[in-house]
Amino acid sequence: MKITKKNGTISVFDDEKIVNSILRANAEVPGEAITRAEAAAIADEVFSRLTDESEIISTADVRTCVERLLCERGLQETARHYMEYRK
Repeated sequence: MKITKKNGTISVFDDEKIVNSILRANAEVPGEAITRAEAAAIADEVFSRLTDESEIISTADVRTCVERLLCERGLQETARHYMEYRK
């Protein structure tokens, strides 16, 4: 799967970037602890969900999917920090 970035360039999907972004956002939220394994599981789910939709996706699609998955897991504050961090 490939990603179209904000500047229009296309790169290969890198789930480690998602994992690191989730962990950085989560570090700002003392009441919601996420392990690296849990963040990796979310990144895997993002890949699975978005691969079904298209071969090339946008960074906005990834952000929306990560936010949705965090909220589904009851991690609303981490989702909020993730969205602020990714802007």
